[in-house]
Amino acid sequence: MYDPYNRNITYLRISVTDKCNLRCRYCMPEEGIPLIQHKDILTFEEIVEVVKYAVAMGVFKIRLTGGEPLVRKGIVDLVRLIANIPEIKDLSMTTNGILLDKYAQELKMAGLMRVNISLDTLDPEQYTYITRGGNIEDVFRGIKVAKEVGFSPIKLNAVVKGHSRTPEADALRQYAAQEGLEVRFIKQMSLEDGSFSVVEGGEGGNCQFCNRLRLTANGIIKPCLFNDLGYSVKEMGPREALYSAIRNKPECGTQNSSGEFYNIGG
Repeated sequence: MYDPYNRNITYLRISVTDKCNLRCRYCMPEEGIPLIQHKDILTFEEIVEVVKYAVAMGVFKIRLTGGEPLVRKGIVDLVRLIANIPEIKDLSMTTNGILLDKYAQELKMAGLMRVNISLDTLDPEQYTYITRGGNIEDVFRGIKVAKEVGFSPIKLNAVVKGHSRTPEADALRQYAAQEGLEVRFIKQMSLEDGSFSVVEGGEGGNCQFCNRLRLTANGIIKPCLFNDLGYSVKEMGPREALYSAIRNKPECGTQNSSGEFYNIGG
């Protein structure tokens, strides 16, 4: 289905939880955040219903995000339910990798096709600082197991300030090349200030070709990350919420004063 600017909407990003097992400095405050109440979180059945309506409108690419999607209880079951929808051609997940070694095999068997792993540095101390306590060895184990079970491609998502021509970024490029991974550099963004740019090595951030919608964990369809518009699948029903998001998708992002990366999914 095409939006008012003739962009074919084929991609739905689904935030399955606002919870996370890290506290990255550019994403979440140290003390955590007020979590969405359990009763307001979409059930797997409700998520799958939204996906089926989206598929009927032409969506064939799904990405599961968070928060951290692997902290959502039963996440493998959700992957299996979505993978069983025949029209889905691309089913992926963005994860911080901390729990990936435990779930990679099950996720692959359930039908997950690809993973993106957040990794901003190779330095253990810097990683612990950025994530406020994370252990980079957990991520390395996750990458190792993801490779062993056959995920391909495996992409690294690295947030950078300003530009990616730094020794730290160069080390990530070298590591990715050695390990057979791809790396994408994402300039640190601000929803409130409306500062964003095209992802280096990816497609995000280019409004001219934006083909995506976002579903938050509490059931809001957002046509644009950098916009306050949102349509509730619980209040409007999935079909009308999706249609409204597509019909009202803005030509370009501006700013978002009502959301955060941790509850929209980035």
